[in-house]
Amino acid sequence: MNIFEAIVLGAVQGLTEFLPVSSSGHLAIFQHFFGLNDNNLFFNVMLHVGTLTAVCAVYWRLFLRLIKSFFMILKKIFTGKFKWSEMDADENLVMMIIIGLLPLFLLFLPIGGGMKIKDLADKWSSDGYLIITSISLLVTSFLLVIGINANRKTTILYKSHGKLRADGAGRRKLNPVDAVFIGLFQAVAAIFPGISRSGSTLTAGELRKINKQRALDYSFVLGTPAIIAAALLEGKDALFPADGSAVSIEFFPTLIGIITSAIVGFLAIRLFKWLLSTNRMYYFVLYTAGAGIICLVISIIELISGVNLFTQQPLTF
Repeated sequence: MNIFEAIVLGAVQGLTEFLPVSSSGHLAIFQHFFGLNDNNLFFNVMLHVGTLTAVCAVYWRLFLRLIKSFFMILKKIFTGKFKWSEMDADENLVMMIIIGLLPLFLLFLPIGGGMKIKDLADKWSSDGYLIITSISLLVTSFLLVIGINANRKTTILYKSHGKLRADGAGRRKLNPVDAVFIGLFQAVAAIFPGISRSGSTLTAGELRKINKQRALDYSFVLGTPAIIAAALLEGKDALFPADGSAVSIEFFPTLIGIITSAIVGFLAIRLFKWLLSTNRMYYFVLYTAGAGIICLVISIIELISGVNLFTQQPLTF
């Protein structure tokens, strides 16, 4: 991998990890174009570290409050003073994050052949399965439309009751049903490269009539433990391959990729929040639909010809 490729992939990761266009889908597409689908697991893990840095930079104050609230909850539990009805806003958010992460354990269910559900993501990101990424991008576009319509209905409902605030309509406080519902959407997005995690979880929140900005903040915070867990699990696989093969790490391109993904990721979060507040989500609808259609045509041509159009290498399944 050269520096240019590291910068491109880092920018793609940083931009698409938080914008509702699917980072996994775009990385699969760009690696497909560059012919880099093999032996890049460690690099991909490090790009996630870069985006983790970005979300921490944006939400560091909230994270500090949540860490404090987490230990406060533990203290109350061990002293017998914990009461669900008496939780403050930060304590409630901590509990909703914990509940929202539970559906991710479904990804570790075995499906035969020594594989777990989570392994399908890597399988479907390979050359021969670009068609799944294409269809998943179209699904993301459809989900975003559903979210936009759900938020519009919520706005009309709140406006009719005179409850419309400056930051928009919808509930500000989540409940366990909200957390599980959003968590299930996050788990599905983890399986299909092309289904946006942030876009699908935002839509889930809007379907539950949650304020769109509150739903987006919850989505980013909920995604942080998931990113950490994915980095740890994939990092282990990357550094200690099951076949015992030697690991080659290109330090400088990897460092450049991390820095690029962190900077672009920070800007992407700010951009997403602004576009959501100004009702410009249709940009992402058009983009994911267009990208999905283009990639679908390419993938069909490749499946017919049996070769990668960009590298001229045979497709691998």
